Amino acid sequence: MNQTQSSTPAIPRRTVLATGAAGTTLGVLAAGPAEAGRGKKGGGGGPRATHPVFQHGVASGDPLPDAVVLWTRVTPTPEATPGSGRGGRVTVRWEVATDRRFRRVVTKGRFVTSSSRDHTVKLDARGLRPERWYFYRFHALGQTSRVGRTRTAPAPDATPENLRIGFTSCSNWPAGLFAAYRGLAERDDLHAVVHLGDYLYESGSANVRAHEPAHEIVTLADYRVRHGQYKTDPDLQAAHAHAPWIVTWDDHEVTNDSYATGAENHDPETEGSYAKRRARAHRAYDEWMPARLDGTARLGDGTRLYRRLRFGTLAELSMLDLRTYRDQQVADPGYDTGVDDPERTITGEPQMEWLLTGLRQERAQWKVVGTSVMFSPLKVAALPRDVTDAVNTLAPLIPQDGVYANPDQWDGYTADRRTVVDHLTANGVQDTVFITGDIHSAWAIDVPTDVGAYPLTPTAGVEFVCTSVTSNNLKDQLGTPARSPINQAAEQAILAANPHIKYLNFDDHGFCVLDLDAQRAQCDWFVIGSRTDPDTPITWTRSFATDSGAGSVREVDAPVG
Repeated sequence: MNQTQSSTPAIPRRTVLATGAAGTTLGVLAAGPAEAGRGKKGGGGGPRATHPVFQHGVASGDPLPDAVVLWTRVTPTPEATPGSGRGGRVTVRWEVATDRRFRRVVTKGRFVTSSSRDHTVKLDARGLRPERWYFYRFHALGQTSRVGRTRTAPAPDATPENLRIGFTSCSNWPAGLFAAYRGLAERDDLHAVVHLGDYLYESGSANVRAHEPAHEIVTLADYRVRHGQYKTDPDLQAAHAHAPWIVTWDDHEVTNDSYATGAENHDPETEGSYAKRRARAHRAYDEWMPARLDGTARLGDGTRLYRRLRFGTLAELSMLDLRTYRDQQVADPGYDTGVDDPERTITGEPQMEWLLTGLRQERAQWKVVGTSVMFSPLKVAALPRDVTDAVNTLAPLIPQDGVYANPDQWDGYTADRRTVVDHLTANGVQDTVFITGDIHSAWAIDVPTDVGAYPLTPTAGVEFVCTSVTSNNLKDQLGTPARSPINQAAEQAILAANPHIKYLNFDDHGFCVLDLDAQRAQCDWFVIGSRTDPDTPITWTRSFATDSGAGSVREVDAPVG
């Protein structure tokens, strides 16, 4: 192991679907490069660097009752940039305290990093107490990193008053500035931040700001450079330093519309083996993100990302990986009944069994599922299931849930969705909430057991979908003003065809806040103004909630907090 604990005891898509169908930041956390460049007491032995050592910020993630993942990267020499392969071994000291001045250090240790892991540092800080705020920092080459703030999960048998998380997705560097992350960093009431995929994009595009490298990323060095670029964004650094993150990947962390054996945007003739490309992307993700891949904070094979995090008896969060194990998307949208093929999967069998095990009533009150693509049906047309079955006795004409809009989401894998919905129904599971990214728009949805017969049939839970940090939405694709008549007409057409969808906003960028307590789960949508304005205002727009046991959403007139 690279990590050694001290003996100090703990003190107790992409294009939006419609284009085809119509708090105060704590001062210590805001420390910038000037503070990072000062060699503080305990700044580490050996030669003192004259260049900034901690250029990519700090982060924490995957909180447990007694542990949290800590992350940073060191730049040992000016030439040792991400993906360069340059620079020697560096010993980094880390410490965790209950106070921001580090007068009460509860655990500490050393970590040796090198170019073999792109000079990243990722470790599990253990021996912590449940449901506590902590502060952490790193020392190397005579310099000290900025201070990060993190929080452990409640004990398994605890009953916390509430759980409040921010969640977001789809942060495309060239599309604009990351003001949504500033909004998350400015809130002192979030216990964690959940990122639901497309943390970075693989393209070589340039618009508001240019990607590095300037070409589409394929090699391990490319992916490392891209991760490093994203973590120079000041708003993203602030959000990472402010609370623990819980992340999953979608497709763009590798390449567009990926599946188990390939991707829409991968050409083996010019880009080589897809399996090798994905392995490189996953390795870089493992190095650069504060997540326990394969159940550990140490680098492994970088593939097992689905995992479950418990927050006492109040909530359990199941984070899915819907790219690594899925079958290829069906070729033809619309009436292709291949979407119903029970042999096709979006989760893979082991992950499905794992998910169903977690979706049981006795485990926690709220069963929260982090899914990178929309779970609920989004249909152009749908008939009751018995009518569909009758028509299909003549010929397999109509998919079970109707004519679907996007085969890349669960609509393209309806057998897996029916397995989940039937499991929830058969086991009497209540209070299931899906939180979702991917489609650059905001949705509040009742998850129907039979979409063609809704609302005459029961629901299996609710789904809240966040919009994008920057990735293009409908107004960006069409070049129209926000809330223009044509955009709102597209929204109304979809709402009319899908009565289980209660809210849809195709136009805005931002983030969500999900607050859970014993009585209800409430989701608030916050939006930014211009993607190109670093000081753009951040405002609340709408809120929806589901009461415990209700299985349906209702609008509320104010955000939490």
